[in-house]
Amino acid sequence: MSHNAERFMEDHLRNLTVGHGFWSLHVDTILIGWVLAGVIVGTGWLVGRRLEEGIPHGMQNVLEAILEFVDDQVRSIFTAADPMVGALALTVFLWVFLMNAMDLLPVLLLPTLAHALFGIRHFRSTPTADPYTTLGLALVVFLLTLYYHIKHKGLWGYLKTFLVHPFGPYLFPANILMTAVDEIAKPLSLGLRLFGNMFAGELVFLLIALLPWWAAWAPGILWSIFHLLIITLQAFIFMVLTIMYLSMAATDEGGAP
Repeated sequence: MSHNAERFMEDHLRNLTVGHGFWSLHVDTILIGWVLAGVIVGTGWLVGRRLEEGIPHGMQNVLEAILEFVDDQVRSIFTAADPMVGALALTVFLWVFLMNAMDLLPVLLLPTLAHALFGIRHFRSTPTADPYTTLGLALVVFLLTLYYHIKHKGLWGYLKTFLVHPFGPYLFPANILMTAVDEIAKPLSLGLRLFGNMFAGELVFLLIALLPWWAAWAPGILWSIFHLLIITLQAFIFMVLTIMYLSMAATDEGGAP
């Protein structure tokens, strides 16, 4: 790879950052994430004000189809009665999908606009290609699983799983280690899976952008079509695993909700 190509890749894989080290903030990730969250809230509010009886049309039809799809997933996985899980699953699916979908924008569009309008050199447009986003979402899921563990099992019931699972009470040191690793691995793999897929997709778009314009359009269109399946699938997987982890947390040791 030439020096110019390396410089191009380096420039477009940097976030707009404020601060240093652990306390740094990726401003572009936060900005786009909150804008997309506002789009979800605003669209829901507008559609809610104009609900139609009978056969819905337009955006109401789309949202109702998504709502029914998510509701079916929640009912099949989370057997306990908890209305918060359905709302959480819908929010996770829509938000992750929209953040993933930012990867379908022309790779140079937002960085070019940011530089032309505000003199910003580095600006990344896909929040889920940033591990801060995916691991942050996974951390929220982890905290919710802790809440559901304690809510349904009690604090002692949850802590007892570290002592007796999976090898029985006489091997409690190994149980503590194995259960702790299992609890940490779930949100870690949840966040890293989403980040890895979206970061890889971003890299492919950047490599395509390095091609001459007359050679870039065909692979760009083909990869966009394939990547649309990836971003949808990754949003679905993140939602399903979130529901599954909460369902496991809401299930007692005997397997009953």
